[in-house]
Amino acid sequence: MIQFTHVSKAFDNTYKALSDVSFFVDKGEFVFLTGESGAGKTTLLKHIYMDEFPSSGQIFVCGFDAKDVKNKTRQLSGLRRKLGIVFQDFKLLNDRNVYDNVAFVLRVTGNKEKEIKRKVFEVLALTGLSHKCFNYPNQLSGGEQQRVCIARAIVNDPWVLLADEPTGNLDVNVSQEIFKLLQKINSWGTTIIMSTHDLQLIRPYHYRTIELHQGLLIKGADSTLKPKVIGGYN
Repeated sequence: MIQFTHVSKAFDNTYKALSDVSFFVDKGEFVFLTGESGAGKTTLLKHIYMDEFPSSGQIFVCGFDAKDVKNKTRQLSGLRRKLGIVFQDFKLLNDRNVYDNVAFVLRVTGNKEKEIKRKVFEVLALTGLSHKCFNYPNQLSGGEQQRVCIARAIVNDPWVLLADEPTGNLDVNVSQEIFKLLQKINSWGTTIIMSTHDLQLIRPYHYRTIELHQGLLIKGADSTLKPKVIGGYN
């Protein structure tokens, strides 16, 4: 489903954010992405949702080749519809309530209001936010804002959910609640890559860990399931 082959990324032709990174993530996996601050975690995630493109190497995500997507806006749009993204700093629309924040992506992609209403209330119920649907972001706690981000990320039924430090600004108890929610989403078959520096949070779990250090992949290159079709969706 996600494959990096000898991927390197240099900024200004000098600083290497990623160096010869190769790994494969299969459908339905839950993978931790770890490493110190500046190790390249966010840069790697940006390459998965193709906000950045490699200086060298190959990337395939959900059947999309980064080399093709780079020059074709339509392909990028197609890829993004298969991905959900959760950010550490939430990136909510502060002038819109919870319902409209979650509905935004569905409206942009042309869904009918009846279908939007059904899907939004479905994911708000899942994330425990039905009673907050008319609240604005500044009326929510940090944990509630992150739940809105997760609801927004999954409302379009993505194949892959990318979570960039989703518990980074939250206390221990709320972090556990957010993580359990991600586990539930994964149990339905959604592939999840969760970037985190919180080793205490992930230590009790036995999911595969991809670890970066100064742009180098030092752990977790191989999935237990190897790709059957390079660049394809299996």
